[in-house]
Amino acid sequence: MTKKKGLIIVNTGKGKGKSTAAFGTLLRAWGQGMRVLSIQFLKSETGKWGEVKAAKKLGIEWITTGDGFTWLSKDMEETTARALHGWEIAKEKISSGDYDFIVLDEFTYPLHFGWLDVDEVISWIKENKAPALHIVITGRKAPEKLTDFADLVTEMKVIKHPYEEGIKAQKGIEF
Repeated sequence: MTKKKGLIIVNTGKGKGKSTAAFGTLLRAWGQGMRVLSIQFLKSETGKWGEVKAAKKLGIEWITTGDGFTWLSKDMEETTARALHGWEIAKEKISSGDYDFIVLDEFTYPLHFGWLDVDEVISWIKENKAPALHIVITGRKAPEKLTDFADLVTEMKVIKHPYEEGIKAQKGIEF
């Protein structure tokens, strides 16, 4: 017997490609007529990221709640508050019944940093996620409880990266 269910997917690890894989799957779902949404938790609301530009051109709903990368934050209280606000938006969207596929990009960070309690988040998802809704969560250092809860977990591993050779981030590749 084969069963169908909305999956919890986690893309984690130190390697590049976690968000890229999630966005590729979002695009696939959108192409199949699914109702899709992406919420980015850390990237700056003012960023001109390629994925945000593409989503706008395609009419895909995309929400960015961050103020930049946490390791560069000059105001961690603001960074934390923005991530917590992003979770409130995510809860509203997840429980709305309006989506078939949602990406929670860089969501492992609020969990890893302890801004959100992993057990509470998992419990909330179990109680409020529609059975057919797929959720993809990305970011480094996914908590073990989250990976245990997930249906599919992929760990991206660095083998070689241009940063190691002093090559800067490339338009269309990193942003």
